[in-house]
Amino acid sequence: MESLEEPHRVRMTPGARRVVEAAERLFYERGINAVGVDLIAAEAGVTKKTLYDRFGSKEQIVVEYLAARDERWRGLLGGCLDAVAEREPAARVLAVFEASRVWAVEHGPRGCSMVNAHAEIGDPGHPAYAVIVGQKRWMLDLFTRLAREVDEPGADRLARALMLLHEGALVAHGLGVFPDPFGEAGDRARELLVNGAATGPGAPPR
Repeated sequence: MESLEEPHRVRMTPGARRVVEAAERLFYERGINAVGVDLIAAEAGVTKKTLYDRFGSKEQIVVEYLAARDERWRGLLGGCLDAVAEREPAARVLAVFEASRVWAVEHGPRGCSMVNAHAEIGDPGHPAYAVIVGQKRWMLDLFTRLAREVDEPGADRLARALMLLHEGALVAHGLGVFPDPFGEAGDRARELLVNGAATGPGAPPR
């Protein structure tokens, strides 16, 4: 697995925050490639010169847009996991799917911003690439940590299956192909967790 460098981040001033907020709305609704810096500057109420003085390039604005969404997502997810910290390991895994349902309803009607951005960028040389791939690796690491509590020997395989269910639910939600994909994915995850618990440490012989 290739290593990813931490992306450069810009210190946020009030004007810079307005730029990122405007860019987030525009990028998510219309697509990154369809939105130019002139429109972002106009929506943010700053000059194009001010925008470039602060960010240097449109690519850096994309970095800040994606990184800001990721930070908010991790904050929401952390709160959901804290709420079930004293419950059984399976409940903590399922809390990830419930957190994604809440996030998708409030912040993600068009699907996962990282998946959408990757479809438009896909270039490992783009400065936002590390944010996109890094976020998905972070999610896989999280599922792996949670899976170890359920089935230590099979944690890697279980985590990858959970990740596939989670990412599939994100895409299905964005496409609107059927109702409540996170509920469906959570049900399938519950089945995997039952099987994992049945083969984990201390399980009865089969």
